Amino acid sequence: MHDNNKLMDMLTGYAASHQHPFNIFVHMIGIPTIMIGVLIPLTWLGVELVGIALNLGHVAMFGFFLFYVTLDKLFAGVFLVFALLLTQIAGYIGEQPLAISGTVAAAAFFGGYVAQFIGHAVEKSMPVLIKHPIQANLAAPFFTVVEMVKILGLRDDLFHEMQAQIAARREQDAAPSR
Repeated sequence: MHDNNKLMDMLTGYAASHQHPFNIFVHMIGIPTIMIGVLIPLTWLGVELVGIALNLGHVAMFGFFLFYVTLDKLFAGVFLVFALLLTQIAGYIGEQPLAISGTVAAAAFFGGYVAQFIGHAVEKSMPVLIKHPIQANLAAPFFTVVEMVKILGLRDDLFHEMQAQIAARREQDAAPSR
């Protein structure tokens, strides 16, 4: 059994609506795309401190990292590398003229969400975003990292426990009330 209930609660809550392989695939593309759409405008506001350029995108990703460290250090570390890469890409796009960078930001943001809604339509599940928008936006980038780790075949015990808890929840929800 995994000893971090906060991690397991977050993973099972999010993963329960993301079981279909197509939906997971779409989210693996859509979530980073949405992140780039959000990060581009955040890179427009920055400063240089002791020769290091920092922007609001860096601050936001570091904030996510700090929250994720409370869940799992390995996943948080992988997220930080992934997030810094996305922030660099967003920064490059953000340096383009506003008409270009703004268009790319809007297309990435809205296109990523449209893709995710398509994934949920295939899965026939309500997007977590509809039920819990704040939780969804906190969990989605983390879940993308978790799925990357799963694809690599690492931490199988965590994923087996997560699937067992999802199955138990579904069984409990399906049981008639007394």
